[in-house]
Amino acid sequence: MTNAGIRLGADIGGSHIATALIDVVNRGIVPLSASRVSVDSKASAEEIIHCWSGALKTTMQLADQPIDSVGIAMPGPFDYDAGICLMKENDKYEALYGLNIKKILSRDLDMPVQCIHISNDAACFLRGEIMAGIPSNYNTAIGITLGTGLGTSYYKNGEAADADLWCMPFRSGIAEDYISTRWFLSRYHELAHKRLPDVKALSLLHHSCTYARQVFEEFAGNLSAFLALFAQKNNPDIIVIGGNIAKAASFFLPATKAKLSEMGINTPVHTATLGEDALIFGAAL
Repeated sequence: MTNAGIRLGADIGGSHIATALIDVVNRGIVPLSASRVSVDSKASAEEIIHCWSGALKTTMQLADQPIDSVGIAMPGPFDYDAGICLMKENDKYEALYGLNIKKILSRDLDMPVQCIHISNDAACFLRGEIMAGIPSNYNTAIGITLGTGLGTSYYKNGEAADADLWCMPFRSGIAEDYISTRWFLSRYHELAHKRLPDVKALSLLHHSCTYARQVFEEFAGNLSAFLALFAQKNNPDIIVIGGNIAKAASFFLPATKAKLSEMGINTPVHTATLGEDALIFGAAL
């Protein structure tokens, strides 16, 4: 007998694996099942897989009945259908390059390979938010995750996919050059001749530093210009914004919405409600 209504969801990031049992009927996390384990993404393949498998097995054992489906949100590049890692020269999980992660996890978890589903993390984020986070029902959506890099995804009638627009030609470079943590820190350094560790530190200066406010204002211009192109291509019912930088949305989102309206785009823009849990929900659902 298996838990047909309970699935194991996982989010694999650059430095962690987060897991939880997901009640797919009630769209909620099973109480006390959420866990987060640090992972050394520069370790050997054996060490990384051992850490992932250990976290997954520990959470599976919390279920009342055997789990028959595992969903994993995974960053790219990755051959999601075949289950093969293609990460190379991006400073994380390079030891896994060319390995069939599905087959390895199938062996470690003693579970048929067809029951292990690995999906793009940006797509899982948007699927999770639409299906378990945002209260209204939407047939189409676009989503972006703002952080170290730029994640983009689109959703249509229950299916979510990676839009892969991080490298889209934009301004004098590519989109990620202007919509990422490194842009914030680089632009602030250009103006103030000071270095900051992250966007959180910059947000703490917003009320006291003219340069910090200017950076957020300029970012609103970058973000609105990008979202206008993204929205015109997909004509979504809603735009969802997540990622760590979204925690500072109050400093750039009102201006972003205003600029979108000036361009004739009045699509509702919402910040994510589930945080990192969206990826776990999206993977499991």
